Amino acid sequence: MIEMLKGGLILVGAIFMFLAALGLVRLPDLLTRMHATTKAVTLGTSLIMLAVALHFGEVAVVARALGVILFIMLTAPVAAHVIGRAGYFVGAKLWHGTIKDELRPNYDPLTHELKSGLETEANAVHKPRENDPD
Repeated sequence: MIEMLKGGLILVGAIFMFLAALGLVRLPDLLTRMHATTKAVTLGTSLIMLAVALHFGEVAVVARALGVILFIMLTAPVAAHVIGRAGYFVGAKLWHGTIKDELRPNYDPLTHELKSGLETEANAVHKPRENDPD
């Protein structure tokens, strides 16, 4: 019974990773590719690591497998967000079917300044710091 569960976890994990690779090849722009790969690879890797934990069944291996799962679930979405935002800032083209671009009204491509939309008169004024270049 446990062998079938392990096999199922590995198979489903591999399918999710295959779908992530397919999304990377087929999707039209950076942001949709990042979304597909982050979600699918995180789930696929987690399922495979659960199968590894079940297969070995030792406390040290289970702890490491759960640590890997936790690490991936904490870092993959953050990394994808940072890479996607950096791609937007350097001018990666959005897909022509993109309906909503929430950064456009708040981002100035000339100064690379991003406003939150919650600025007031007092905190919207740029105050130069000592180490700012002239």
